[in-house]
Amino acid sequence: MPWPAIAAGVFALIGIGFERLASAWPEAEARHRGASWRTLVFGAVSAVAAYAVTAVSHLPPWATVIHLVMLGFMIGLVATDLEQRRLPHLLLDPLIVIAVGFAFINPAIETIAAFAGAAAAVAFLGVLALIIRGGLALGDLYLAVPIGLGLGWPMVWSGLFTAALMAGAVSLFLVVTGRVGLRSYIAFGPYLVAGYALTLIREGSLLAPSVTSAFGG
Repeated sequence: MPWPAIAAGVFALIGIGFERLASAWPEAEARHRGASWRTLVFGAVSAVAAYAVTAVSHLPPWATVIHLVMLGFMIGLVATDLEQRRLPHLLLDPLIVIAVGFAFINPAIETIAAFAGAAAAVAFLGVLALIIRGGLALGDLYLAVPIGLGLGWPMVWSGLFTAALMAGAVSLFLVVTGRVGLRSYIAFGPYLVAGYALTLIREGSLLAPSVTSAFGG
């Protein structure tokens, strides 16, 4: 059965659904923006990410499904962050719970490496938040936990640096083109998720079982 294609179709609907939901709910935060090209692009990117994860994965089916579930929650967070500039605990909290539980049974990453990755991600973003006053929200630190757990040590650095480079490049473009100012808030959550997804897909060891961690286990 073409599981990658099925995953892509499901995630296209998930991406579109979250993008539409973020524009309409909750009432106090929603801008009620109509569907546009952005809706289709969001659905397409979600589909591509799910297809790639499923196609690359050599993990047992249950482990691949957990990765996809985590990705689904992250897509919802990206949609909300882009639309409302917030990362709601309604999505963050279950994502963290799933990621913590998965850290104990992930066939590709040892538990100690997973928690080291989470600690490194939180520490890195914490220092970044002190350097860039107002540049990071508390929700970004919460999001760093499942990202670190999912990538583990030392791959978490690849995800974080990818996110930072993408955020820097896009921010520079927006400033140069006059679309934002130097003090404008730019949502960092989407870049964290993009860095996570790209690293997960690019680094084959994260989606393959029985990998010896950097901690020598």
